[in-house]
Amino acid sequence: MDFAYDARTTELREQLLAFMDEHVYPAEPVLAEQLADPAREPWSVPPVVADLKAAARKQGLWNLFIPGEHGAGLTNLQYAPLAEITGRSPLLAPPALNCAAPDTGNMELLAEFGTAEQKERWLRPLLDAEIRSAFAMTEPEVASSDATNVATRIVRDGDEYVINGRKWYITGAMNPDCKLIIVMGKTDPTAEPHRQQSMVLVPRDTPGITFKRGMTVFGYDDSDHGGHAEVLFEDVRVPVENLIGEEGTGFAIAQARLGPGRIHHCMRAIGAAERALELMCRRTTARVAFGRPLAEQGVIQDWIAESRVRIEQLRLLVLKTAWLMDTVGNRGAHTEIQAIKIATPATVEWILDKAVQAHGAGGTGQDTPLAQLWAGIRSLRLADGPDEVHKRSLARRELKKYR
Repeated sequence: MDFAYDARTTELREQLLAFMDEHVYPAEPVLAEQLADPAREPWSVPPVVADLKAAARKQGLWNLFIPGEHGAGLTNLQYAPLAEITGRSPLLAPPALNCAAPDTGNMELLAEFGTAEQKERWLRPLLDAEIRSAFAMTEPEVASSDATNVATRIVRDGDEYVINGRKWYITGAMNPDCKLIIVMGKTDPTAEPHRQQSMVLVPRDTPGITFKRGMTVFGYDDSDHGGHAEVLFEDVRVPVENLIGEEGTGFAIAQARLGPGRIHHCMRAIGAAERALELMCRRTTARVAFGRPLAEQGVIQDWIAESRVRIEQLRLLVLKTAWLMDTVGNRGAHTEIQAIKIATPATVEWILDKAVQAHGAGGTGQDTPLAQLWAGIRSLRLADGPDEVHKRSLARRELKKYR
């Protein structure tokens, strides 16, 4: 593996860094003001995001995440350092580039498994950011980290599927611009455990869907992108043509969708760690306590040094994983994908914790991005499979080598 960025990546990095300085960072206080506007439509995306999208698309910084004909044609290795930069401002930079979850995973899913008609109706407007989407898998009544537990039923009735179930933490589903929900449920509870599940495309305005509430994440409602909805499906009917792939392939499709999603989260998390380290250095250099700058205190220097070492370790592991995904595929990179999913959120959480501590009370509030970054990173230890699931799987793989 060559550790140097190629010419295309270097050019895009420079362009994106300039875009962050010129457009994204100045927009952060604007976003806060617009979110606080009492006249704003609930759960709607603030206008500043549309302004950033127009500027990014004009510069060609668009759909960088998706390879092939649908996106910028970048490899995972090329995209990784770009995603890292967007992670420095996660509320604005990813959506500005049309590279925000859950749309990214849904676009990849449709591109790989969708029919020509499904791509025309849903993928094209997603690629053009004309609509947003959601992915409904997690359920309150079962341990959804084990996808075989999913209890939502998808039952065929003639030329329709009928959906009944309850989902929650469905990211973006409260957003009025969300027009599509991809729902995972069981079509055949008697089949082999990993062949019971299927996925169907459900227009958000289909009768029988009730949006019960937006769930908070450590107190944040994340209304900037449509929150995390609790959704009730009661006799929701869609045409059989809305099935993705074949009946019984939902579990396999979910795994294919989650692979790139996990690495994208990790790429962005490194950017969050870099910003936290920068803020910690600036704060401790300027703040005086007990007669000298905080930066001269040994414990602070230890935090800063440890943070730099941990960031470099993570970046190398993420880049290796991206390279393996490009060269041997997601299955060949399985161990590394799980490793970064285990290591990255926990490590970045540690760095953010030290940055918060260095800021004192101010680190817990709204005057810096640290508290919200911490909440987002902490939730990653649950999203796309909790730490424990990945550790169990990784340990089993290692143990097999010695049996």
